[in-house]
Amino acid sequence: MGFDSVLKFFLPKDRVFFGLFEEVSTSLVQMGATFTKALKEEGHYKRDAILRTLETFEHKNDEITHRIFVELGRNFITPLDREDIHYLATSLDDIADYLWGAAKRIVNYQIDDKYNTLPAFAEIISRSIDAINTCVYALRDMKDLRAITQATVLVNSLENDADDLLDSTMLKLFSSNITAVELIKQKDIYQMLETVTDKCEDAANVVESIIIKYS
Repeated sequence: MGFDSVLKFFLPKDRVFFGLFEEVSTSLVQMGATFTKALKEEGHYKRDAILRTLETFEHKNDEITHRIFVELGRNFITPLDREDIHYLATSLDDIADYLWGAAKRIVNYQIDDKYNTLPAFAEIISRSIDAINTCVYALRDMKDLRAITQATVLVNSLENDADDLLDSTMLKLFSSNITAVELIKQKDIYQMLETVTDKCEDAANVVESIIIKYS
């Protein structure tokens, strides 16, 4: 093997890792948009059919995340610290897992969302994912640090909005006359959706730690 071949073997595979992260991020954007679209549907049958399609995105993200870990094991030198790659891959995968988990609960529980909390959460989640997508695509060259910082700040702000939405909805539910079973079902769904925004914030925090380290 010539020197050039040896050198290429040890060079960081930027395109591999950044490309895979971008695949995951793009899939998450599609997932968020699909979730929002579903919750705008008035008919439960059509809404549930759209929500079930999120499973395909979740499986796709699992496969890409697995590929990231495989590449991590293959490459001696990586463009980012191995721990950062692992943390970012895991945090992005968590967003998909929890969003799919929330979608399944919406389908299974068939709650009466009379305060329109579901569409409100969907909007927050979709905007959070879009901001994460901005961060991920900017990581490849880290030239626009301002855009990354603005995006991470937005994710943190949206997570606070989700906390407020959960709190206000819980107050309404506990002062209403719904049954205990219905209360438990709605509480479970709304808490899961708030957790999705927590996972978005986790991903944003990983990105922040990366740009601090490498900028």
